[in-house]
Amino acid sequence: MADQNLTPEEISEIKATQQTQEKLLNSFGELEFQIQTLELQKEKLVEQLEKYKTEEQNLANKLSTKYGNGTIDVEKGVFQN
Repeated sequence: MADQNLTPEEISEIKATQQTQEKLLNSFGELEFQIQTLELQKEKLVEQLEKYKTEEQNLANKLSTKYGNGTIDVEKGVFQN
């Protein structure tokens, strides 16, 4: 079969399709980069949360050992049994 020439419109459509594909690939790449950045930020926040929970528990244990069980009114600075 002999080569056949494409019409200018067909060539234009093919080029437009290729450009759209390139834009989509670039957008997906940028999005993936943002996702990875957010994942790293999330990991750091989880680490901070774990550290906070440990510190909170340590403080609760310390106060419980010193004052026993009860409630604390932070505004008044008072421990109540």
